[in-house]
Amino acid sequence: MVHLKERLNFFFNSRWLVFVAAMWIQNCAGIGYLFGSISPIIKSSLNSNQKQIARLGVAKDLGDSVGFLAGTLCEILPLWAALLVGAIQNFIGYGWVWLIVTGRTSPLPLWAMCILIFVGTNGETYFNTAALVSCVQNFPKNRGAILTQIYAVIYSPDHASLIFMIAVGPAMVIIALMFIIRPVGGHRQIRPSDGLSFSFIYSICLLLASYLMGVMLVEDFIDVSHNVIIIFTAILFILLVIPVVIPISLSLTQEPEEEALLSESRKQDPGKSEHDDGQELIFSEVEEEKPKEVDLLPASERQKRIAHLQVKLAQAAAEGAVRIKRRRGPRRGENFTLVQALIKADFWLMFFSLLLGSGSGLIVIDNLGQMSQSLGSDNTHVFVSLISIWNFLGRIGGGYFSEIIVRDNAYPRHAAMAVAQVVMAFGHFFFAMGWPGAMYIGTLLVGLGYGAHWAIVPAAASELFGLKNFGALYNFLTLANPAGSLVFSGLIASSIYDREAEKQAQQHHVGESNLASVLSSFLNLDEPLKCEGVICFFLTSLIMPGICIIAAVLSMILVYRTKTVYANLYGMSRT
Repeated sequence: MVHLKERLNFFFNSRWLVFVAAMWIQNCAGIGYLFGSISPIIKSSLNSNQKQIARLGVAKDLGDSVGFLAGTLCEILPLWAALLVGAIQNFIGYGWVWLIVTGRTSPLPLWAMCILIFVGTNGETYFNTAALVSCVQNFPKNRGAILTQIYAVIYSPDHASLIFMIAVGPAMVIIALMFIIRPVGGHRQIRPSDGLSFSFIYSICLLLASYLMGVMLVEDFIDVSHNVIIIFTAILFILLVIPVVIPISLSLTQEPEEEALLSESRKQDPGKSEHDDGQELIFSEVEEEKPKEVDLLPASERQKRIAHLQVKLAQAAAEGAVRIKRRRGPRRGENFTLVQALIKADFWLMFFSLLLGSGSGLIVIDNLGQMSQSLGSDNTHVFVSLISIWNFLGRIGGGYFSEIIVRDNAYPRHAAMAVAQVVMAFGHFFFAMGWPGAMYIGTLLVGLGYGAHWAIVPAAASELFGLKNFGALYNFLTLANPAGSLVFSGLIASSIYDREAEKQAQQHHVGESNLASVLSSFLNLDEPLKCEGVICFFLTSLIMPGICIIAAVLSMILVYRTKTVYANLYGMSRT
Protein backbone atom coordinates (compact mmCIF):
# COMPACT_ATOMS: atom_id res chain seq x y z
CA MET A 1 0.00 0.00 0.00
CA VAL A 2 2.85 2.37 0.87
CA HIS A 3 4.53 1.56 -2.43
CA LEU A 4 1.31 2.34 -4.35
CA LYS A 5 0.96 5.61 -2.45
CA GLU A 6 4.48 6.61 -3.46
CA ARG A 7 3.73 5.84 -7.11
CA LEU A 8 0.54 7.89 -7.05
CA ASN A 9 2.34 10.74 -5.30
CA PHE A 10 5.04 10.73 -7.97
CA PHE A 11 2.41 10.67 -10.74
CA PHE A 12 0.46 13.65 -9.41
CA ASN A 13 3.68 15.58 -8.80
CA SER A 14 5.28 14.69 -12.13
CA ARG A 15 6.33 17.61 -14.27
CA TRP A 16 5.24 15.57 -17.30
CA LEU A 17 1.68 15.41 -15.99
CA VAL A 18 1.79 19.21 -15.67
CA PHE A 19 3.17 19.41 -19.20
CA VAL A 20 0.37 17.24 -20.61
CA ALA A 21 -2.28 19.16 -18.65
CA ALA A 22 -0.82 22.41 -19.99
CA MET A 23 -1.10 20.97 -23.49
CA TRP A 24 -4.79 20.19 -22.91
CA ILE A 25 -5.38 23.67 -21.54
CA GLN A 26 -3.73 25.28 -24.54
CA ASN A 27 -5.89 23.14 -26.81
CA CYS A 28 -8.84 24.95 -25.22
CA ALA A 29 -7.20 28.36 -25.53
CA GLY A 30 -7.84 28.69 -29.25
CA ILE A 31 -11.05 30.71 -29.09
CA GLY A 32 -9.42 33.59 -30.96
CA TYR A 33 -8.96 31.39 -34.03
CA LEU A 34 -12.69 30.64 -34.11
CA PHE A 35 -13.70 34.26 -34.65
CA GLY A 36 -13.87 33.62 -38.39
CA SER A 37 -16.54 30.98 -37.73
CA ILE A 38 -18.71 33.02 -35.38
CA SER A 39 -18.41 36.45 -37.04
CA PRO A 40 -21.00 35.73 -39.79
CA ILE A 41 -23.73 34.79 -37.26
CA ILE A 42 -22.84 37.82 -35.11
CA LYS A 43 -22.97 40.05 -38.18
CA SER A 44 -26.38 38.81 -39.30
CA SER A 45 -27.97 38.76 -35.85
CA LEU A 46 -26.81 42.30 -35.03
CA ASN A 47 -27.35 43.71 -38.56
CA SER A 48 -23.77 44.93 -38.59
CA ASN A 49 -21.57 45.97 -41.50
CA GLN A 50 -18.07 44.65 -42.14
CA LYS A 51 -16.38 47.65 -40.52
CA GLN A 52 -18.26 46.98 -37.27
CA ILE A 53 -17.34 43.29 -37.39
CA ALA A 54 -13.73 44.31 -38.00
CA ARG A 55 -13.85 46.38 -34.81
CA LEU A 56 -15.02 43.31 -32.93
CA GLY A 57 -12.08 41.48 -34.49
CA VAL A 58 -9.70 44.13 -33.21
CA ALA A 59 -11.24 43.78 -29.73
CA LYS A 60 -10.67 40.04 -30.02
CA ASP A 61 -7.03 40.55 -30.99
CA LEU A 62 -6.53 42.98 -28.12
CA GLY A 63 -7.99 40.45 -25.71
CA ASP A 64 -5.76 37.74 -27.15
CA SER A 65 -2.59 39.87 -26.91
CA VAL A 66 -2.87 42.04 -23.80
CA GLY A 67 -1.53 39.72 -21.12
CA PHE A 68 -0.14 42.20 -18.59
CA LEU A 69 -2.93 41.54 -16.06
CA ALA A 70 -2.67 37.78 -16.54
CA GLY A 71 1.10 37.92 -16.04
CA THR A 72 0.75 40.04 -12.91
CA LEU A 73 -1.93 37.84 -11.36
CA CYS A 74 0.08 34.70 -12.12
CA GLU A 75 2.89 36.19 -10.00
CA ILE A 76 0.57 37.23 -7.15
CA LEU A 77 -2.02 34.43 -7.06
CA PRO A 78 -1.61 30.66 -7.15
CA LEU A 79 -1.77 29.44 -10.72
CA TRP A 80 -5.07 27.66 -10.12
CA ALA A 81 -6.63 30.95 -9.03
CA ALA A 82 -5.33 32.75 -12.12
CA LEU A 83 -6.74 29.96 -14.31
CA LEU A 84 -10.09 30.31 -12.55
CA VAL A 85 -10.12 34.05 -13.30
CA GLY A 86 -9.47 33.28 -16.96
CA ALA A 87 -12.25 30.68 -17.06
CA ILE A 88 -14.72 33.13 -15.50
CA GLN A 89 -13.75 35.82 -18.03
CA ASN A 90 -14.17 33.38 -20.90
CA PHE A 91 -17.58 32.22 -19.65
CA ILE A 92 -18.97 35.70 -18.97
CA GLY A 93 -17.67 37.31 -22.18
CA TYR A 94 -18.76 34.70 -24.72
CA GLY A 95 -21.74 33.55 -22.66
CA TRP A 96 -23.21 37.04 -22.86
CA VAL A 97 -22.50 37.18 -26.61
CA TRP A 98 -24.40 33.90 -27.01
CA LEU A 99 -27.37 35.26 -25.08
CA ILE A 100 -27.48 38.31 -27.37
CA VAL A 101 -27.07 36.35 -30.61
CA THR A 102 -29.84 33.90 -29.66
CA GLY A 103 -32.19 36.70 -28.61
CA ARG A 104 -32.29 35.66 -24.95
CA THR A 105 -31.27 39.15 -23.90
CA SER A 106 -31.47 42.58 -25.46
CA PRO A 107 -28.72 43.72 -27.89
CA LEU A 108 -25.91 45.95 -26.68
CA PRO A 109 -24.20 48.83 -28.50
CA LEU A 110 -21.06 48.07 -30.50
CA TRP A 111 -18.68 49.37 -27.83
CA ALA A 112 -20.24 47.04 -25.25
CA MET A 113 -19.97 44.09 -27.64
CA CYS A 114 -16.29 44.93 -28.11
CA ILE A 115 -15.83 44.79 -24.33
CA LEU A 116 -17.53 41.39 -24.14
CA ILE A 117 -15.37 39.98 -26.94
CA PHE A 118 -12.26 41.46 -25.31
CA VAL A 119 -13.11 40.02 -21.88
CA GLY A 120 -13.99 36.59 -23.27
CA THR A 121 -10.88 36.28 -25.43
CA ASN A 122 -8.61 37.75 -22.76
CA GLY A 123 -9.39 34.69 -20.65
CA GLU A 124 -7.04 32.64 -22.83
CA THR A 125 -4.08 34.84 -21.84
CA TYR A 126 -4.45 33.37 -18.34
CA PHE A 127 -4.43 29.86 -19.80
CA ASN A 128 -1.29 30.49 -21.84
CA THR A 129 0.53 32.42 -19.11
CA ALA A 130 -0.14 29.68 -16.55
CA ALA A 131 1.12 27.07 -19.02
CA LEU A 132 4.30 29.11 -19.67
CA VAL A 133 4.95 29.65 -15.99
CA SER A 134 4.41 26.00 -15.06
CA CYS A 135 6.35 24.41 -17.95
CA VAL A 136 10.03 24.62 -18.78
CA GLN A 137 9.23 24.53 -22.45
CA ASN A 138 6.02 25.81 -24.00
CA PHE A 139 4.03 23.35 -26.07
CA PRO A 140 3.21 24.40 -29.71
CA LYS A 141 -0.51 25.25 -30.26
CA ASN A 142 -2.98 23.41 -32.37
CA ARG A 143 -5.97 24.96 -30.79
CA GLY A 144 -8.73 26.22 -33.02
CA ALA A 145 -8.99 23.08 -35.15
CA ILE A 146 -9.64 20.86 -32.15
CA LEU A 147 -12.46 23.07 -30.85
CA THR A 148 -14.02 23.16 -34.29
CA GLN A 149 -13.98 19.36 -34.62
CA ILE A 150 -15.54 18.98 -31.17
CA TYR A 151 -18.19 21.46 -32.26
CA ALA A 152 -18.99 19.20 -35.21
CA VAL A 153 -20.22 16.57 -32.76
CA ILE A 154 -22.80 18.94 -31.24
CA TYR A 155 -23.50 20.64 -34.59
CA SER A 156 -27.04 21.80 -35.17
CA PRO A 157 -28.69 24.14 -37.69
CA ASP A 158 -28.35 26.85 -35.03
CA HIS A 159 -24.79 28.11 -35.69
CA ALA A 160 -24.93 30.13 -32.47
CA SER A 161 -24.28 26.86 -30.60
CA LEU A 162 -20.60 27.30 -31.48
CA ILE A 163 -20.56 30.48 -29.37
CA PHE A 164 -22.15 28.52 -26.53
CA MET A 165 -19.42 25.87 -26.80
CA ILE A 166 -16.72 28.57 -26.78
CA ALA A 167 -18.21 30.00 -23.58
CA VAL A 168 -18.73 26.73 -21.71
CA GLY A 169 -16.20 24.20 -23.07
CA PRO A 170 -12.87 25.86 -22.19
CA ALA A 171 -14.18 26.95 -18.77
CA MET A 172 -15.11 23.36 -17.89
CA VAL A 173 -11.72 21.99 -18.95
CA ILE A 174 -9.81 24.71 -17.09
CA ILE A 175 -11.75 24.12 -13.86
CA ALA A 176 -11.09 20.39 -14.15
CA LEU A 177 -7.31 20.83 -14.61
CA MET A 178 -6.50 24.02 -12.73
CA PHE A 179 -5.06 22.27 -9.64
CA ILE A 180 -2.62 20.24 -11.76
CA ILE A 181 -0.97 23.33 -13.31
CA ARG A 182 1.62 24.28 -10.69
CA PRO A 183 5.37 24.20 -10.05
CA VAL A 184 6.46 20.72 -8.92
CA GLY A 185 10.24 21.09 -8.65
CA GLY A 186 10.85 19.97 -12.21
CA HIS A 187 14.59 20.73 -11.98
CA ARG A 188 14.87 17.71 -9.64
CA GLN A 189 13.15 15.40 -12.15
CA ILE A 190 15.65 15.64 -15.02
CA ARG A 191 16.19 12.23 -16.64
CA PRO A 192 18.25 11.01 -19.61
CA SER A 193 14.99 9.93 -21.27
CA ASP A 194 13.62 13.50 -21.39
CA GLY A 195 14.70 13.98 -25.01
CA LEU A 196 12.87 10.79 -26.02
CA SER A 197 9.76 11.94 -24.15
CA PHE A 198 9.74 15.28 -25.94
CA SER A 199 10.20 13.53 -29.28
CA PHE A 200 7.26 11.26 -28.49
CA ILE A 201 4.98 14.20 -27.67
CA TYR A 202 6.02 16.13 -30.77
CA SER A 203 5.37 13.02 -32.87
CA ILE A 204 1.87 12.77 -31.41
CA CYS A 205 1.50 16.49 -32.10
CA LEU A 206 2.35 16.09 -35.77
CA LEU A 207 0.09 13.04 -36.02
CA LEU A 208 -2.73 15.06 -34.45
CA ALA A 209 -2.26 17.90 -36.94
CA SER A 210 -2.22 15.48 -39.89
CA TYR A 211 -5.30 13.70 -38.60
CA LEU A 212 -7.24 16.93 -38.11
CA MET A 213 -6.33 18.14 -41.57
CA GLY A 214 -7.48 14.85 -43.10
CA VAL A 215 -10.74 14.93 -41.17
CA MET A 216 -11.48 18.51 -42.21
CA LEU A 217 -10.88 17.73 -45.88
CA VAL A 218 -13.05 14.61 -45.72
CA GLU A 219 -15.87 16.54 -44.06
CA ASP A 220 -15.55 19.28 -46.67
CA PHE A 221 -15.63 17.06 -49.78
CA ILE A 222 -17.86 14.24 -48.53
CA ASP A 223 -21.24 14.45 -46.83
CA VAL A 224 -20.44 12.28 -43.79
CA SER A 225 -23.06 11.14 -41.31
CA HIS A 226 -23.24 12.35 -37.74
CA ASN A 227 -22.16 8.91 -36.47
CA VAL A 228 -18.98 9.10 -38.53
CA ILE A 229 -18.25 12.55 -37.08
CA ILE A 230 -18.65 11.08 -33.58
CA ILE A 231 -16.09 8.38 -34.47
CA PHE A 232 -13.69 10.99 -35.85
CA THR A 233 -13.98 12.98 -32.62
CA ALA A 234 -13.51 9.88 -30.44
CA ILE A 235 -10.21 9.20 -32.25
CA LEU A 236 -9.28 12.84 -31.68
CA PHE A 237 -9.78 12.45 -27.92
CA ILE A 238 -7.66 9.28 -27.95
CA LEU A 239 -4.82 11.17 -29.62
CA LEU A 240 -5.12 13.92 -27.03
CA VAL A 241 -5.00 11.44 -24.14
CA ILE A 242 -2.03 9.39 -25.44
CA PRO A 243 0.68 11.76 -24.04
CA VAL A 244 -0.44 10.94 -20.50
CA VAL A 245 1.35 7.58 -20.89
CA ILE A 246 4.63 9.43 -20.23
CA PRO A 247 3.90 10.44 -16.61
CA ILE A 248 2.20 7.07 -16.05
CA SER A 249 5.22 5.11 -17.29
CA LEU A 250 7.64 7.30 -15.33
CA SER A 251 5.63 6.83 -12.15
CA LEU A 252 5.83 3.05 -12.63
CA THR A 253 9.58 2.98 -13.36
CA GLN A 254 10.90 5.84 -11.17
CA GLU A 255 12.80 4.66 -8.13
CA PRO A 256 12.76 6.82 -4.96
CA GLU A 257 16.57 6.79 -4.83
CA GLU A 258 16.84 8.40 -8.28
CA GLU A 259 15.14 11.62 -7.26
CA ALA A 260 17.47 11.97 -4.28
CA LEU A 261 20.47 11.73 -6.59
CA LEU A 262 19.03 14.25 -9.01
CA SER A 263 18.39 16.78 -6.27
CA GLU A 264 22.11 16.95 -5.42
CA SER A 265 22.73 19.16 -8.45
CA ARG A 266 20.62 21.83 -6.75
CA LYS A 267 23.27 22.29 -4.06
CA GLN A 268 25.57 23.91 -6.60
CA ASP A 269 23.02 26.54 -7.66
CA PRO A 270 23.84 29.23 -5.05
CA GLY A 271 27.44 29.53 -6.24
CA LYS A 272 26.53 29.73 -9.89
CA SER A 273 25.10 33.21 -10.11
CA GLU A 274 28.29 35.00 -9.19
CA HIS A 275 30.25 32.98 -11.73
CA ASP A 276 27.63 33.64 -14.42
CA ASP A 277 27.71 37.38 -13.69
CA GLY A 278 31.46 37.37 -14.11
CA GLN A 279 31.23 35.50 -17.38
CA GLU A 280 28.62 37.97 -18.64
CA LEU A 281 30.88 40.90 -17.79
CA ILE A 282 33.91 39.21 -19.40
CA PHE A 283 31.81 38.62 -22.52
CA SER A 284 31.05 42.33 -22.57
CA GLU A 285 34.72 43.21 -22.17
CA VAL A 286 35.58 40.94 -25.10
CA GLU A 287 33.16 42.94 -27.24
CA GLU A 288 35.06 46.11 -26.35
CA GLU A 289 38.63 44.75 -26.48
CA LYS A 290 38.60 42.58 -29.62
CA PRO A 291 40.09 44.15 -32.79
CA LYS A 292 37.56 44.94 -35.49
CA GLU A 293 39.33 42.74 -38.04
CA VAL A 294 38.40 39.70 -35.92
CA ASP A 295 34.82 39.89 -37.25
CA LEU A 296 36.14 39.52 -40.79
CA LEU A 297 37.95 36.24 -40.11
CA PRO A 298 36.49 32.80 -40.95
CA ALA A 299 34.16 31.46 -38.27
CA SER A 300 36.56 28.87 -36.84
CA GLU A 301 39.50 31.29 -36.67
CA ARG A 302 37.31 34.06 -35.26
CA GLN A 303 36.08 31.87 -32.42
CA LYS A 304 39.60 30.76 -31.57
CA ARG A 305 40.70 34.42 -31.32
CA ILE A 306 37.67 35.33 -29.18
CA ALA A 307 38.16 32.31 -26.91
CA HIS A 308 41.83 33.21 -26.46
CA LEU A 309 40.89 36.79 -25.57
CA GLN A 310 38.29 35.57 -23.08
CA VAL A 311 40.84 33.35 -21.33
CA LYS A 312 43.33 36.22 -21.11
CA LEU A 313 40.72 38.58 -19.68
CA ALA A 314 39.56 35.99 -17.15
CA GLN A 315 43.13 35.36 -15.98
CA ALA A 316 43.89 39.06 -15.82
CA ALA A 317 40.73 39.76 -13.86
CA ALA A 318 41.55 36.98 -11.39
CA GLU A 319 45.07 38.39 -10.85
CA GLY A 320 43.80 41.95 -10.53
CA ALA A 321 45.67 43.11 -13.62
CA VAL A 322 42.47 44.44 -15.15
CA ARG A 323 39.24 45.51 -13.63
CA ILE A 324 36.09 44.34 -15.31
CA LYS A 325 33.92 47.42 -15.70
CA ARG A 326 30.15 47.52 -15.32
CA ARG A 327 28.72 49.70 -18.03
CA ARG A 328 25.65 51.87 -17.60
CA GLY A 329 23.59 49.80 -20.01
CA PRO A 330 23.59 46.20 -21.26
CA ARG A 331 24.75 45.05 -24.66
CA ARG A 332 22.70 42.87 -26.99
CA GLY A 333 22.71 39.34 -25.61
CA GLU A 334 22.58 40.56 -22.01
CA ASN A 335 19.56 41.17 -19.78
CA PHE A 336 17.56 44.29 -20.69
CA THR A 337 14.70 45.90 -18.85
CA LEU A 338 11.74 46.99 -20.97
CA VAL A 339 12.78 50.64 -20.69
CA GLN A 340 16.31 49.82 -21.83
CA ALA A 341 14.98 47.78 -24.76
CA LEU A 342 12.62 50.55 -25.88
CA ILE A 343 15.53 52.81 -26.77
CA LYS A 344 17.17 50.17 -28.99
CA ALA A 345 16.64 50.19 -32.75
CA ASP A 346 16.77 46.38 -32.86
CA PHE A 347 13.76 46.11 -30.57
CA TRP A 348 11.68 48.41 -32.75
CA LEU A 349 12.79 46.62 -35.92
CA MET A 350 11.53 43.40 -34.35
CA PHE A 351 8.29 45.08 -33.25
CA PHE A 352 7.40 46.59 -36.63
CA SER A 353 8.43 43.46 -38.53
CA LEU A 354 6.04 41.53 -36.27
CA LEU A 355 3.33 44.18 -36.64
CA LEU A 356 3.41 44.04 -40.44
CA GLY A 357 3.77 40.26 -40.67
CA SER A 358 1.25 39.17 -38.04
CA GLY A 359 -1.12 42.02 -38.93
CA SER A 360 -1.36 40.79 -42.51
CA GLY A 361 -2.02 37.29 -41.20
CA LEU A 362 -4.81 38.48 -38.92
CA ILE A 363 -6.66 39.93 -41.92
CA VAL A 364 -7.16 36.35 -43.10
CA ILE A 365 -7.84 34.86 -39.66
CA ASP A 366 -10.41 37.52 -38.71
CA ASN A 367 -12.17 37.61 -42.10
CA LEU A 368 -12.16 33.94 -43.10
CA GLY A 369 -15.94 33.80 -42.72
CA GLN A 370 -16.54 36.67 -45.13
CA MET A 371 -13.72 35.59 -47.48
CA SER A 372 -15.09 32.07 -47.89
CA GLN A 373 -18.68 33.35 -48.26
CA SER A 374 -17.64 35.87 -50.90
CA LEU A 375 -16.15 33.01 -52.92
CA GLY A 376 -19.33 30.96 -52.59
CA SER A 377 -18.30 28.53 -49.83
CA ASP A 378 -20.53 27.83 -46.83
CA ASN A 379 -18.00 25.64 -45.01
CA THR A 380 -16.27 28.42 -43.10
CA HIS A 381 -15.36 26.11 -40.24
CA VAL A 382 -13.21 23.99 -42.58
CA PHE A 383 -10.95 26.93 -43.45
CA VAL A 384 -10.85 28.05 -39.80
CA SER A 385 -9.67 24.57 -38.88
CA LEU A 386 -7.15 24.40 -41.70
CA ILE A 387 -5.54 27.75 -40.94
CA SER A 388 -5.33 26.73 -37.29
CA ILE A 389 -3.56 23.50 -38.27
CA TRP A 390 -1.15 25.32 -40.62
CA ASN A 391 -0.54 27.92 -37.91
CA PHE A 392 0.38 25.11 -35.54
CA LEU A 393 2.72 23.50 -38.07
CA GLY A 394 4.20 26.94 -38.79
CA ARG A 395 5.13 27.26 -35.13
CA ILE A 396 6.83 23.88 -35.17
CA GLY A 397 8.52 24.49 -38.52
CA GLY A 398 9.54 28.05 -37.71
CA GLY A 399 11.08 26.97 -34.42
CA TYR A 400 12.82 23.95 -35.95
CA PHE A 401 14.36 25.70 -38.95
CA SER A 402 15.33 28.81 -37.00
CA GLU A 403 17.15 26.48 -34.58
CA ILE A 404 19.08 24.99 -37.51
CA ILE A 405 20.01 28.49 -38.67
CA VAL A 406 21.16 29.47 -35.19
CA ARG A 407 22.76 26.28 -33.86
CA ASP A 408 24.40 24.99 -37.02
CA ASN A 409 25.33 28.29 -38.65
CA ALA A 410 25.41 30.83 -35.79
CA TYR A 411 23.27 33.06 -38.00
CA PRO A 412 20.48 35.40 -36.78
CA ARG A 413 17.13 33.73 -36.25
CA HIS A 414 15.22 36.48 -38.06
CA ALA A 415 16.43 35.10 -41.40
CA ALA A 416 13.75 32.43 -40.90
CA MET A 417 11.26 35.21 -40.15
CA ALA A 418 12.02 36.89 -43.48
CA VAL A 419 11.40 33.59 -45.30
CA ALA A 420 8.06 33.15 -43.48
CA GLN A 421 6.98 36.66 -44.48
CA VAL A 422 7.80 36.02 -48.14
CA VAL A 423 5.73 32.82 -47.94
CA MET A 424 2.82 34.86 -46.57
CA ALA A 425 3.14 37.29 -49.48
CA PHE A 426 2.52 34.43 -51.92
CA GLY A 427 -0.47 33.31 -49.83
CA HIS A 428 -2.11 36.75 -50.06
CA PHE A 429 -1.48 36.78 -53.81
CA PHE A 430 -3.47 33.53 -54.17
CA PHE A 431 -6.34 35.09 -52.21
CA ALA A 432 -6.30 38.09 -54.56
CA MET A 433 -6.46 35.94 -57.69
CA GLY A 434 -9.35 33.84 -56.43
CA TRP A 435 -8.33 30.84 -58.53
CA PRO A 436 -9.93 27.42 -57.87
CA GLY A 437 -8.45 26.09 -54.65
CA ALA A 438 -7.12 29.55 -53.71
CA MET A 439 -8.74 29.34 -50.26
CA TYR A 440 -6.88 26.11 -49.52
CA ILE A 441 -3.49 27.31 -50.82
CA GLY A 442 -3.90 30.76 -49.28
CA THR A 443 -4.75 29.41 -45.82
CA LEU A 444 -1.80 27.01 -46.11
CA LEU A 445 0.79 29.69 -46.89
CA VAL A 446 -0.59 32.42 -44.62
CA GLY A 447 -1.14 29.98 -41.75
CA LEU A 448 2.40 28.60 -41.95
CA GLY A 449 3.95 32.08 -42.11
CA TYR A 450 1.80 33.53 -39.34
CA GLY A 451 2.53 30.63 -37.02
CA ALA A 452 6.27 30.89 -37.64
CA HIS A 453 6.23 34.43 -36.24
CA TRP A 454 5.22 33.17 -32.80
CA ALA A 455 7.97 30.56 -32.66
CA ILE A 456 10.75 32.87 -33.86
CA VAL A 457 10.00 36.15 -32.08
CA PRO A 458 10.01 34.84 -28.46
CA ALA A 459 13.31 33.02 -28.99
CA ALA A 460 14.91 35.99 -30.76
CA ALA A 461 13.74 38.40 -28.06
CA SER A 462 15.27 36.23 -25.34
CA GLU A 463 18.55 35.95 -27.25
CA LEU A 464 18.96 39.66 -27.94
CA PHE A 465 17.46 41.11 -24.75
CA GLY A 466 17.86 38.36 -22.15
CA LEU A 467 15.56 36.19 -20.05
CA LYS A 468 15.47 38.16 -16.82
CA ASN A 469 12.65 40.49 -17.94
CA PHE A 470 11.37 38.30 -20.75
CA GLY A 471 7.72 38.51 -19.64
CA ALA A 472 7.55 42.28 -19.93
CA LEU A 473 9.47 42.33 -23.21
CA TYR A 474 7.33 39.63 -24.80
CA ASN A 475 4.03 41.14 -23.64
CA PHE A 476 5.04 44.44 -25.22
CA LEU A 477 5.94 42.73 -28.50
CA THR A 478 2.56 40.98 -28.58
CA LEU A 479 0.92 44.41 -28.77
CA ALA A 480 2.03 44.36 -32.41
CA ASN A 481 -0.78 41.85 -33.01
CA PRO A 482 -3.78 44.10 -32.17
CA ALA A 483 -1.99 47.13 -33.65
CA GLY A 484 -1.64 45.28 -36.96
CA SER A 485 -5.22 44.08 -36.76
CA LEU A 486 -6.49 47.62 -36.16
CA VAL A 487 -4.66 49.06 -39.15
CA PHE A 488 -5.01 46.27 -41.70
CA SER A 489 -8.27 44.56 -40.75
CA GLY A 490 -10.12 47.32 -38.89
CA LEU A 491 -9.33 50.10 -41.37
CA ILE A 492 -8.14 48.76 -44.73
CA ALA A 493 -9.90 45.42 -45.30
CA SER A 494 -13.26 46.37 -43.77
CA SER A 495 -13.47 49.71 -45.61
CA ILE A 496 -12.72 48.08 -48.97
CA TYR A 497 -15.24 45.29 -48.30
CA ASP A 498 -18.05 47.68 -47.36
CA ARG A 499 -17.32 49.89 -50.38
CA GLU A 500 -17.57 46.92 -52.75
CA ALA A 501 -20.74 45.72 -50.99
CA GLU A 502 -22.34 49.16 -51.45
CA LYS A 503 -21.41 49.13 -55.15
CA GLN A 504 -23.02 45.72 -55.59
CA ALA A 505 -26.17 46.85 -53.77
CA GLN A 506 -26.47 49.95 -55.98
CA GLN A 507 -25.95 47.91 -59.16
CA HIS A 508 -28.60 45.47 -58.00
CA HIS A 509 -31.16 48.23 -57.49
CA VAL A 510 -30.34 49.88 -60.83
CA GLY A 511 -31.37 46.69 -62.63
CA GLU A 512 -34.84 46.71 -61.03
CA SER A 513 -37.87 48.82 -61.82
CA ASN A 514 -38.33 51.98 -59.79
CA LEU A 515 -41.19 50.52 -57.73
CA ALA A 516 -39.34 47.27 -57.14
CA SER A 517 -36.18 49.18 -56.21
CA VAL A 518 -38.02 51.29 -53.65
CA LEU A 519 -39.75 48.22 -52.22
CA SER A 520 -36.46 46.25 -52.09
CA SER A 521 -34.67 49.12 -50.39
CA PHE A 522 -37.48 49.39 -47.85
CA LEU A 523 -37.52 45.69 -47.08
CA ASN A 524 -33.72 45.39 -46.82
CA LEU A 525 -33.16 48.65 -44.99
CA ASP A 526 -31.85 47.01 -41.85
CA GLU A 527 -30.02 44.09 -43.45
CA PRO A 528 -26.22 44.14 -43.37
CA LEU A 529 -24.41 44.70 -46.64
CA LYS A 530 -22.97 41.54 -48.16
CA CYS A 531 -20.30 41.40 -50.84
CA GLU A 532 -19.94 38.51 -53.25
CA GLY A 533 -17.11 37.55 -55.57
CA VAL A 534 -13.31 37.83 -55.72
CA ILE A 535 -13.57 41.63 -55.83
CA CYS A 536 -14.52 41.80 -52.12
CA PHE A 537 -10.95 41.19 -50.91
CA PHE A 538 -9.06 41.67 -54.18
CA LEU A 539 -7.50 45.06 -53.42
CA THR A 540 -6.79 44.13 -49.80
CA SER A 541 -5.06 40.92 -50.87
CA LEU A 542 -2.96 42.86 -53.40
CA ILE A 543 -1.83 45.34 -50.74
CA MET A 544 -0.82 42.66 -48.25
CA PRO A 545 2.03 41.09 -50.30
CA GLY A 546 3.72 44.50 -50.34
CA ILE A 547 3.28 44.75 -46.57
CA CYS A 548 4.82 41.29 -46.12
CA ILE A 549 7.81 42.20 -48.30
CA ILE A 550 8.41 45.35 -46.21
CA ALA A 551 8.29 43.16 -43.10
CA ALA A 552 10.83 40.79 -44.66
CA VAL A 553 13.14 43.73 -45.44
CA LEU A 554 12.95 44.87 -41.80
CA SER A 555 13.77 41.32 -40.70
CA MET A 556 16.82 41.23 -42.95
CA ILE A 557 18.00 44.60 -41.62
CA LEU A 558 17.80 43.07 -38.14
CA VAL A 559 19.76 40.05 -39.41
CA TYR A 560 22.50 42.34 -40.72
CA ARG A 561 22.68 44.27 -37.43
CA THR A 562 22.86 41.19 -35.18
CA LYS A 563 25.17 38.85 -37.10
CA THR A 564 28.07 39.55 -34.74
CA VAL A 565 25.89 38.98 -31.67
CA TYR A 566 24.76 35.56 -32.87
CA ALA A 567 28.28 34.64 -33.91
CA ASN A 568 29.44 35.32 -30.36
CA LEU A 569 26.45 33.62 -28.72
CA TYR A 570 26.42 30.41 -30.77
CA GLY A 571 29.68 30.31 -32.71
CA MET A 572 31.58 29.09 -29.66
CA SER A 573 29.46 25.94 -29.42
CA ARG A 574 30.42 24.97 -32.98
CA THR A 575 34.19 24.97 -32.40
